[in-house]
Amino acid sequence: MHGVFPSRKTSHPLPYGTRSSRLSAHRRRQLQLGAIIGCAALFLILIIPRLFGSSSERIPLGTPEVVIVTLIDEEDMSKEYIEKVQENRRYYASRHGKTTSFADLGPRPRLARTVLMKRLSVGYTTFFPNVSDYSFGDYPRSWALVPALRHALTVHPHSTYFFALSPHALIMNPAINLKSHVLEKKKLESIMLTDRPVVPPDSVIKTFGNLKGDRVDLVLTQDGEGLCQGSFILKGGEWAKFLLDTWFDPLYRSYNFQKAEGHALEHIVQWHPTILTKLALVPQRLLNSYNVDIASRGGKDVMYKDGDFVVRLVACELYQNRDCEKEFELYYIKWKRSIGNP
Repeated sequence: MHGVFPSRKTSHPLPYGTRSSRLSAHRRRQLQLGAIIGCAALFLILIIPRLFGSSSERIPLGTPEVVIVTLIDEEDMSKEYIEKVQENRRYYASRHGKTTSFADLGPRPRLARTVLMKRLSVGYTTFFPNVSDYSFGDYPRSWALVPALRHALTVHPHSTYFFALSPHALIMNPAINLKSHVLEKKKLESIMLTDRPVVPPDSVIKTFGNLKGDRVDLVLTQDGEGLCQGSFILKGGEWAKFLLDTWFDPLYRSYNFQKAEGHALEHIVQWHPTILTKLALVPQRLLNSYNVDIASRGGKDVMYKDGDFVVRLVACELYQNRDCEKEFELYYIKWKRSIGNP
């Protein structure tokens, strides 16, 4: 006789439950492996191009490494004088190479092309802004130097160095290369003046004693009275923009410093550690020899001697008994003879 109740289910679980668990574990491993592969692929896509196609490859080939910036004042300088100043700078730039065009590279592996681009982008160029291009209110016209440099950074965003040189100066030794003369890391470390009062003779703020050459973004000289902005080198980049924007701040212009932008520069260098930590002072005659003997500014020790890189007609525009163009002509003739073009 059959019972009225259905038969009880077995207490032994069916085998497919275990199999389902095994499948789930296997699926998880597959997903984990897929995630690892995906992350690795993303790494290759994002990181490898940065390693082997460095930022230098994004710099347009033909970009000059050094830009010589000389501020011209067409209202105060004769056309002949301006032309001679420009001739001097352009000749120097031409002596130090032209950057190779992209067509010259030919078909090369990507990494090889990047390395070659680094080697060939070593040309110099010139930039001649005019004082009247800039607005600086009723303040001295010499303030135009700062926005002019900012303008140069905008026009040449990929260039490495900006050599600011007064129009009342000549490059007398065109054989000198700025890189080997001052800017290479070991060279700069060997010549920089450390633990030196920023403003002589007794400023309590001094240059750093352990600054590395590759950390320097601003190379200046100083004479017996203070920092010299008639011939200096600024490394391009975001820090340079910060420096120039700080230097040109309306607050500092409103202070009416006796030496305008010169004293403003001394102020921010001394009281902004962010600027002081990037500053290197170098011996004056490396960049900024003077043509006259001014005792308070260094006297005979800093006067131009044959073989010096630059002669600067220091303060020629400030005194009625001096004539910048006549003083310039003496050195211009000497320079022309030295390059074989009397």
